[in-house]
Amino acid sequence: MSAPLLKIEKLTHYFGGLKAVSDFNFEIPEGSIYGLIGPNGSGKTTTFNLITGIYTPTEGKISFQGHDITGQKPFRIVHRGIARTFQNLRIFGNLSALDNIRIARHYTTRSGLVSSILRMPSFKAEERQVRKEALELLDLMHLSHRATEKAKNLPYGELRRLEIARALATKPRLILLDEPAAGMNPKEVDDLMHLILRIRNEFKVTVFLIEHHMKVVMGICERIKVIDFGETIAEGLPEEVKNHPKVLEAYLGKRGA
Repeated sequence: MSAPLLKIEKLTHYFGGLKAVSDFNFEIPEGSIYGLIGPNGSGKTTTFNLITGIYTPTEGKISFQGHDITGQKPFRIVHRGIARTFQNLRIFGNLSALDNIRIARHYTTRSGLVSSILRMPSFKAEERQVRKEALELLDLMHLSHRATEKAKNLPYGELRRLEIARALATKPRLILLDEPAAGMNPKEVDDLMHLILRIRNEFKVTVFLIEHHMKVVMGICERIKVIDFGETIAEGLPEEVKNHPKVLEAYLGKRGA
């Protein structure tokens, strides 16, 4: 059995005296779609922030592709191959949709300061490739018609897709999606589910997502972990989690029979 792409061991984090994440253990195999669910304030986004270097864990270890990345800076995490979207959109509103993606794509370019200033042939070639790939991502997200439009003028659902495109522009091995279906209508939710499956298959990227929309979680996730008050209360296949008494009580607000 191959080693997991992402391995989290005994991850714990405090905010002052509040334990936001407690003894979190999880393994994500390459090429999978895994979900993390739980009530508001249960520690989901904090977990993503710990993985991506925004917070440094109080305790525990995070390994990616067999390398310890615990507490590394966010830009180093991106260079290692982990990208993410945010619960609250982090889009450059005054830049075009195309430029939002181009900026992200520059994380993986090789041109140095001198070649950029002198606009050497290697720099120009790389810039053409960056633009080409950015346009392809816009097309994938059905946003080609928005390429030159300022991002702040896009509808909310399109901004969500733009943020996913920007994350993909960094060429990740693992993408973390924080509530990608938030604010979407039923048609957009269905399209998003197909999009995530297509991203996994075409880009060979592993997906780890937080989502309150149960249709998305149960429809595309291969395995789900449920946390409440920072602690794991259930983990397993979608059907196992869906019928777990603690999940029905804590997450769905129902008490199991």
